[in-house]
Amino acid sequence: MNEHYVRNVVEAALLAAGRPLNVDELIALFDERDAASAEEVRAAVTALASDYETRGIELKEVAGGFRIQIRESFAPPVSRLWQERPAKYSRALLETLALVAYRQPITRGEIEQIRGVSVNPNIIKTLQERNWVRVVGHRDVPGRPELLGTTRDFLDYFGLKRLDDLPTLAQLKELDDLRVQLSLPGAEPVAPPAAPPEAADEGSPADTAAPEAQELVERDASDVAG
Repeated sequence: MNEHYVRNVVEAALLAAGRPLNVDELIALFDERDAASAEEVRAAVTALASDYETRGIELKEVAGGFRIQIRESFAPPVSRLWQERPAKYSRALLETLALVAYRQPITRGEIEQIRGVSVNPNIIKTLQERNWVRVVGHRDVPGRPELLGTTRDFLDYFGLKRLDDLPTLAQLKELDDLRVQLSLPGAEPVAPPAAPPEAADEGSPADTAAPEAQELVERDASDVAG
């Protein structure tokens, strides 16, 4: 099998798919006559990633497989292609998502206890509709409340391969611009901003995940430090 052919097929597929593709999906692109092995596909992915190192796009591995995406440093100018600015998710939604990500599995009641306010039903509904959060079980207590956890789509959207790739609390402590009440071990508390009301109408996010991911980890610090 010609390695340049394999590389070109893999590149074209990743550009056309609009979603991450794993090795098995990439292998399936080749028929019996020009079959490619897993080793050849992985070699093509590695070569492409190397080719993109000095370009405005990058090849990244996330939970769902491999994808070609805009390099984060070039996202601001490229975003000007879209004239309408998408609505942002509310602070309350991002705080709830952060708690699920860092404390999973977690119940809605536990989220409310940590945040000190009721969770708007629309928030959980929005997270589930985006397939970022799902029910992973039930707490073995009276009422058997649902346990919430994140999904592979959550990892893919925020550019993560696994949950271990989430920023650690030590990394959160080093952020300069925390916009929440910060109470990490060894850190000086920061005065909190005025708390906005729970939003019933959750907007749609921008297609690039990096700015939201940054806001997500900034806003969750006080809740996950516990």
